[in-house]
Amino acid sequence: MNVTIVFGGSQVSNTDGFIEEVSEEVRKDKLFALYKKYAWIPVVVICSLVGGAGFLEYQKSAKANAASARGDALIAALNQDDASIRASELALISENGGDEAPIAKLHRAGVLLEQDDIAGSLAVYDSMSGGDDIYSQVAMLKAIMIRGNKMDNDTRMQALDAIATPGNAFRVIAMEQKAIAYIDMGNSDKAIEIFSTLIEEADVSQALIARSKQMILALGGELAN
Repeated sequence: MNVTIVFGGSQVSNTDGFIEEVSEEVRKDKLFALYKKYAWIPVVVICSLVGGAGFLEYQKSAKANAASARGDALIAALNQDDASIRASELALISENGGDEAPIAKLHRAGVLLEQDDIAGSLAVYDSMSGGDDIYSQVAMLKAIMIRGNKMDNDTRMQALDAIATPGNAFRVIAMEQKAIAYIDMGNSDKAIEIFSTLIEEADVSQALIARSKQMILALGGELAN
C-alpha cells in the first residue's frame, strides 16, 4: 500500500517499509538511551554478588581458623604437666568463649578437685548447672557426687530425678546416684530396688551391672535368677 506524505506543500510518496524502518530506528535509539542510563545496574549487581560470595568465604575461613586455634589451645592446656598452669590456661579458654568453653570449664573443675580445691571445683560446676544441655547435666551430676550426703535430701533427689528421666543420656548414672542417696538416708530397700532395675535397664555398661549386683548383695538383697 502506498502512502502520500506532505512536507512543506510538496507531496512525497512512500511505502510501509519506510515507516517501519523509521519506527525501528526510533526503538533502537530509545533502547540505546536506556542502556546508557541503566547499564551500571547489572554491573553493580554482579560486583555485589561476587564481593558477597568472597566475603562469606572469608568469614568461613576466619571462623574455621579461630576454632582450630581454640582447639589447639585446649589440647595444649590439657597436656600441661603442672596442674596449676593447666587450671590457669583452662580458665583463660573458658573466659574467651566459643564451643570449647564448657569443655574447658569441666576439665578445670576436675583439675581443681585434684588439687583438693573442693570449693573452687564446686563453684565451677554450679556456674554451669541449671541448663538442659549435656555440659550442664554433667556439671550437675559431678556437683551432686562431690556434695553427697551433705546435700539436703529433697534437693538432692529433685536434682537427680530431673536427670534420671527416660531418654536422658545420663539416666543410669543418675539412677545409681539415687540408690546411693537412699543408702545415705538409711533406706536400703529402695536402694536395692533401684540397683535391681539398673541390672535390667537397657544400654547399661557391664561395669555398672557388676557394681549394682555387688551393692545388692552388700545391702542384704538377693540376685534374681
